[in-house]
Amino acid sequence: MSTDARNSTSRPPDSQPRLHQQGLVTQEYRHLPLLPSALGHDVRLQSVALLNQILADSQILYGLYKKHHRLMRDPTFYSLHLLLDEHARAQLELIDALAERVQVLGGVAVGDPWHVVELTALPRPPAGVEEVPVMLSRLLDCHETVITKVRRTVDRTSAVHDDRTADLLTGQVLREHEAQVWFLAEHLVQTSLAVVDG
Repeated sequence: MSTDARNSTSRPPDSQPRLHQQGLVTQEYRHLPLLPSALGHDVRLQSVALLNQILADSQILYGLYKKHHRLMRDPTFYSLHLLLDEHARAQLELIDALAERVQVLGGVAVGDPWHVVELTALPRPPAGVEEVPVMLSRLLDCHETVITKVRRTVDRTSAVHDDRTADLLTGQVLREHEAQVWFLAEHLVQTSLAVVDG
């Protein structure tokens, strides 16, 4: 038997997790490393900051969708319950896409809830259950805030030739938000069912 084999059997591996670790932050939130991406540091810094604001709002919007999905109370409960969950899943995909773009640009994607709350422009809703039309209206207001921010960011990133960020925002983020606005708004249209006499 080799010496290495004897040593590995005579000393059991240390399976104790190393708890309560502390260390240095390896990248500060607003610091960007040098990258060979042909985008200047200031351009990347601006894009990262703008994307992180949209990312923070998107995480709050995702949370609102999940809250309303759970608290839905209405004769149309089943269909709205499913719709809001579908919209939440789509928001989660946008969150991942936005966070990945921040990372590609060399930034640090906002992720922890405390930081998200500091950055978001979306107002905090009541803690309790609201009427369904109020829930839907609140979601629409949040979408409008995000859409406005996305359109401004598209203009700013296009102006500095960060075309990939502008493409992500127009091709994926804006398209999804506009579709969700359409679906939600249709639930707030006041119509009555027509009765046809035969």
